[in-house]
Amino acid sequence: MDVEPFDDQPDPLVDVNQPGRGPAAWWHNTNHNPGVIALVRRARRILPGDPDFGDPLSADGAGGARAAARAADRLLRDREAASREVSLATLQVWQALTERVSGRPRDREVTLVFTDLVGFSSWSLAAGDDATLRLLRRVAQVVEPPLLDAGGHIVKRMGDGIMAVFADPLTAVRATMAARDAVRTVDIDGYTPRMRAGVHTGRPQRIGADWLGVDVNITARVMDRATRGGLIVSEKTLELIEPDELESLGVTIKRIRRQVFAPRATGVPTDLVMYRFKTRRDLPVEDDGDDLEFQA
Repeated sequence: MDVEPFDDQPDPLVDVNQPGRGPAAWWHNTNHNPGVIALVRRARRILPGDPDFGDPLSADGAGGARAAARAADRLLRDREAASREVSLATLQVWQALTERVSGRPRDREVTLVFTDLVGFSSWSLAAGDDATLRLLRRVAQVVEPPLLDAGGHIVKRMGDGIMAVFADPLTAVRATMAARDAVRTVDIDGYTPRMRAGVHTGRPQRIGADWLGVDVNITARVMDRATRGGLIVSEKTLELIEPDELESLGVTIKRIRRQVFAPRATGVPTDLVMYRFKTRRDLPVEDDGDDLEFQA
């Protein structure tokens, strides 16, 4: 009777060539096991840092961990895998430790600044693309240096507007005033734009390189109140500036009153109070009804 050699007989327990068998198959099955993935994700919830670190928002912006997360997102294509969650957990802790060491805690109090140009859309429609591009470039050249030189961080550029973040309310107001003065020096084919700005202090949610949340919406609403130009500051920001510091700014401050029959704005507190900061250089046209009341 012929007997096959022992070494030539396939062993179903160790033969990796058989479907669903062997170390490779075990790793694949474990790595994609929903229970294992859920366990790692729960563990990320108790680790330091953002448990959602690695998504497009949290991985945006500068920083070693964020750059590594963006690279990992491209390399780890399989989004339902425990190995991906473990890799992102490591980067999550790295990012948390980096922010802690650098003294930049998440969601700290900051002062937000929104700016844009009054009547820009109407002017650009008549002026054409070439003049519009020259205007935007020139405005950026004169507006951004005062903000950056004062320690501000430009979060984003939005066409004719800017969103910036400052650590200190007084610095934010002073830098914004300097930026508005600088815009008055711009001349494009005989046209000088007017810049409006809104300033508010709060604790927005920092996601990657962006800032989101109610306080961001409030800042945008504060800027919107300056319908014909000017600088509008929320009560929260004003409360954080000392009286002698206000005097050094050389401004007159007037509370904007409530407009009884105006439609109620959404996304902001109903008790939102705003103030207009006016300097000697502010044109009379920028007084768009301080004695009227607005509805928050």
